[in-house]
Amino acid sequence: MTTQLSVQQHYGVSALNDSITQALEQAGLDAGRLNEAQLAPLDQFHVRGLAATQDMAGALSLTAGAAVLDVGCGLGGPARCLAAAYDCRVTGLDLSDPFIRAARLLTERAGLADRVTFVPGDALEMPFPDESFDCVWTQHTAMNIADRARLYAGIYRVLRPSGTLAIYDVVEGSGEPLIFPVPWARTLEISFLLTPEAMRQALTEAGFTVAAWTDTTEAALAWFSAQQGMPPPANPLSLGVVMGSEFREMAANLARNLEEGRARLVQAILRRA
Repeated sequence: MTTQLSVQQHYGVSALNDSITQALEQAGLDAGRLNEAQLAPLDQFHVRGLAATQDMAGALSLTAGAAVLDVGCGLGGPARCLAAAYDCRVTGLDLSDPFIRAARLLTERAGLADRVTFVPGDALEMPFPDESFDCVWTQHTAMNIADRARLYAGIYRVLRPSGTLAIYDVVEGSGEPLIFPVPWARTLEISFLLTPEAMRQALTEAGFTVAAWTDTTEAALAWFSAQQGMPPPANPLSLGVVMGSEFREMAANLARNLEEGRARLVQAILRRA
């Protein structure tokens, strides 16, 4: 089995739209327009959720009408947040067809289909012309991609000159093996973490200049700590709808990996020449 197929299977939830529709009904959100706060427990598939999205967006200088590409868009939560907050035009790209279908459903329900579109596809073979976007955005995606040189070269290609790349990713820590499963992989087979140094080198070799590089591990640990001891949320909207009952174990293992230094988190803002 190829790595691509293994990644698709990891995120290949069956009948995802039906599960989301049922969860919306249970949450009393089956009518009316949805907003980012209502959807955040479901569609912000990364550590620190909506807060992390807002923090990274605040580090950019997005303007109305800017063309943004979200690589590994998942259910489209960050894409919708950017479109709503900055009136930009966002294209989401994801390898998972169920995620793309769910993203379209939620975007219609949020009243943002005129500003946000979703395309199924491989981040290593992006189906966009050269210099199509002012900004490329990616959160918790590259951990599933072994060929970082090709990923970053492709992002460089689709960015316009002086364009911005915003990254929020898990990176390798001490070198000690990860504890699995984690949200992006059940086994080592589809987990490809780089050290921060190797990630930064791959980006600079692709032609990017680092504008800001921030280790956000401590903020992540504080976020996980605040959730410890709390009862499971009553809100039926959660990432468990997306990843199943195993997600609580995945999230707990990620917290442990961060706490033990096996993994770290980085937010980076880079510029294209």
